[in-house]
Formats: sequence, structure tokens, C-alpha cells
Amino acid sequence: MNNSDFVALSLGLVLLLIGILAGAAAGGLVFFRRGRELRDIGEENIRANLKLAEEALAKERTANVAKLQQERLEFQEQMIAQHKKMETEWAHWDQEHARQDRSLKDRQKHLQQRQREANAQAAALDERAAALERQAGALADAQERQMRELERISQLSRPEAEKELLAHVEKETRRDVARVVRDIEAQTQQIADQRAREIISLSLERVASDHIAEQVVATVSLPTDEMKGRIIGRQGRNIRSIEQALGVDIVVDDTPESIVISCFDPVRREVARMVLAALVRDGRIHPARIEKEVSKAKAIVDEAIMDAGQQALLEVGLPGLHRELQKLLGGLKFRTSYGQNQLYHAVETAHLAAMIAEELHGDVQSARVGGLLHDIGKAVTHEEEGPHAIVGARIARKYGINEKIANCIEAHHHEVEMASMEAVIVATADAVSGARPGARRISTENYYQRIRELEEVATDYDAVKQAFALQAGRELRVLVKPEDIDDKGCVDLSEAIANQIHDTMQYPGQIKVTVIRESRSEAVAV
Repeated sequence: MNNSDFVALSLGLVLLLIGILAGAAAGGLVFFRRGRELRDIGEENIRANLKLAEEALAKERTANVAKLQQERLEFQEQMIAQHKKMETEWAHWDQEHARQDRSLKDRQKHLQQRQREANAQAAALDERAAALERQAGALADAQERQMRELERISQLSRPEAEKELLAHVEKETRRDVARVVRDIEAQTQQIADQRAREIISLSLERVASDHIAEQVVATVSLPTDEMKGRIIGRQGRNIRSIEQALGVDIVVDDTPESIVISCFDPVRREVARMVLAALVRDGRIHPARIEKEVSKAKAIVDEAIMDAGQQALLEVGLPGLHRELQKLLGGLKFRTSYGQNQLYHAVETAHLAAMIAEELHGDVQSARVGGLLHDIGKAVTHEEEGPHAIVGARIARKYGINEKIANCIEAHHHEVEMASMEAVIVATADAVSGARPGARRISTENYYQRIRELEEVATDYDAVKQAFALQAGRELRVLVKPEDIDDKGCVDLSEAIANQIHDTMQYPGQIKVTVIRESRSEAVAV
């Protein structure tokens, strides 16, 4: 290679290098410009965001300032209200303090006046005491002169005169003492009688028990008179089913929108009333429905008996008695004696016995329990033989009642000897509860006894299942066991019962005896 070629090659390389450098410079210039544009755009975005942030911050700052100002105003208002309230209270207290100050000054003036009066009275008493001392000295001198004069006149020495005087005084004193003792005994008896009357009167005043009149009928309201026909049923089927299931007499007369249930037994009467009310509400009246409602009503009445017993225990304050005693006690709610409800009578007797025992400082709790349970035997008299007091004591001992209370129960009608003061108190409380004005009605008890004896005449026969006295004792309805007697036997049984009633009982008018024999057959389709 010659020099010219080398020079040409070198020149080419130089030009190529220059071209490369020129391209690189152009590219760098483009990149620099692009980067500068991007930087300018970023700075503008940053300035915009900063401006938005500053505006948001300014708004938040303005809102916070407004909120703080609002809270400051509310706080100031509260402080002003509190300040006014405190000023009012301080004004009230200032007035009260001024009033008390005036009252205290008045009392001080009154006390000072009393003190001056007391001082004056003390000075007067001192003067009077001095005068009495002078009079006592003068009296002693006079007595001494009198004694010397008496000795001179009687020609007795002082010891002899004292001995004779003491003998005379002793004789007079013995006579006076005997008279005083007789007067004290008479006065003591009078005071004791008066105290006993006061105790009973106070006890009666503290026991607010009303007289509960016995009823033998109940009325059931009907929505329309059309319901009477549905209750009677086709050919009297429904009303016969009700009367046979419950042992009551249903009177359907011209009284608008009502029927009357007649029965001397209040339990059966209440069950019948509930059954009829339920049938009227439901509208479906037929023998199967009647039996279902009878079962339901009997369960409700049993529950009511338990509730009544529990309520009586709570009222008297004896929550811990045996459940069977509670049940028997609740059963007294549906029993009456001479028109007096037996449960109310038991509660009243418990209160009276407790208050009398408290006045006489006796065993209040034993008297209270004895008074509450004294007639418990009446709940099972028809189930066990013997007087209700003896039966009640036997039941009480069976369920854990102690001997002292059991004696209160069995002795309240004097079948056995009273073993404690509490037994006397229970008998007294029972007599007071039964003898107070308006407590009992003799005619009602006689009626109840006659009705019960009428039913017992029929139930003594083995073939009799149930017997119900209806129409105030003018009809006796007897249900027999169909497997134990036939139709001919029913005729003979009705005549036999009628003859026995005629021979053993006294009654006005006539009594109709109806014997019912009913056979039932049941089958279940599955």
C-alpha cells in the first residue's frame, strides 16, 4: 500500500468517526431535550399535586377551626348554664341558711327565757324547801310533846304503848288485807276477761276476711239464642252427655243468651261452666268433643286446687309444707261449712291463732300451722272414717307434722284432751272464726248435708258407678256399671233407692230417682 492509499483510508476513517460522533451528538441532544421535557412535565404535576394538597389542607384547617369554635361556644354555654345553676343553688342555700339562722336565734331566745323561768322556779323551790324544813322541825317538836302527854295520860311507857298499838294495827291490817285480796282477785278476773276480749277483738280487727256466700248455680253467657239448640243437640244428645259426664243440671229456659248450671258441688259446677264456655267458644258440640273438654277442664281445676293451696301457704307464711298437704288444703277452696268457705276459714283461723299466741307469748308458729290445718280432714272425710279432726291429725302425722301441732288439729273439737296452750288457742281461733257475725249460714250446711246423704244412699250399692243430686235435691241421677247389672236390674235398683230414701231421709216434696245404664263399644281403624 502506497502513501496515497493510506492517506485515503485514514481520511475515510476520520470521516466515519466524525459521522459517528455527529450521530451520537445528535442522539444525545434529542435525549437531553426529551428528558428535559419529561422533567418539566413532572415538575408541573408535582406543583399541581402540591397545590391540591395545600387546598385540601386549607379546607381541613378551616373545618377544624370552625369545629373548635363551635365546641368552644357550646362549652361556654354549658359553663354559663352551670354558673347560673350554681348561682341559683347558692341563692337557695343562702336563703335556707338565713332561715336556719333566724330559727336558731329564736330558739336561743326561747331557751334563755326558759332558763330564766327555771332559775326563778328553782329559787321558789329552795324557799319552799326551807319553809318545809322549818315546818318539819316544828312538827317533830309537837309530836314529842304529844308523846309525853300521851304517856302521862295513859300511864304506859313508850315500849308498852308501841306493843299494844302494833297488836291493834296488826289485827286491823289483817282484816284490811283480806278485803284487799278479795278485791284484787275480783279485779284480776275482770281484767283477765277484759284482756281476753281485747285480744280476740284486736285479732278480728287485724284479720279482714269477708263472708263468702255459697252458691248452687252458675250462669254461662251465649253469643246468640241459637247456641241453646246446639247445646241441647239432636233429641237432647249433647245436653244429656254433659249432664251425665259432670253430674250437673243444665237449665235452658227463656232467659236471653244464657243458660244456668245447677249443682250443689262447686267443683262439678266450675268444671261444667268451663266446659260449656269452651264449647261455646269452639262451636263444635258433640259427645266426643264434650268428653275431651271435660278431661281438660278437670285438669285445669286440679291445677287451680294446687294453686289455691300454695297461695294459702304463702298468705299465712308457711312455704315448706308437704305437697299432699298443699293439695288437700287447696281442695278446701271448693268446700263450705254453714255457708263459710273452708279455705278462707282455715286461713282466717291461722291468722287469729298466730295473733292470739303472740299476745299470750306462746308458740306462734305451732299455733299458725295448727290453725291452718285444723280442718284438713274435711278434704277426705268422705274417703276415711272418723271425725274430721281425728282424720286430719292422722294425715298431718303421716306427712311429717310434729305431735304438738297434730294435737292442735285433733283436739279443736274436744275429741281428745288438749296437750298444750297452743291447742286451746287453735280451738278458740276456730270458734271465733266460725262465730263472728256473718261467718256462717246454717241453712246452707243443712242443704249440703242433705244432698250429700242423698248421693251416699245410691253409692252404697255395688252396681252404682256415680250418683249426682240435681235440681236442688229433687232428682237423683244414678249411673250404673253396665257389666254388673241389666235393664231389669236398673228398674229394681231405682225402686230400691227410692224406698230407702223414703225410709231414711227427711225431705220436702218428692225426689225423682233416674238410673242410667249405658254400654259403649270402641274400635280404632288404622
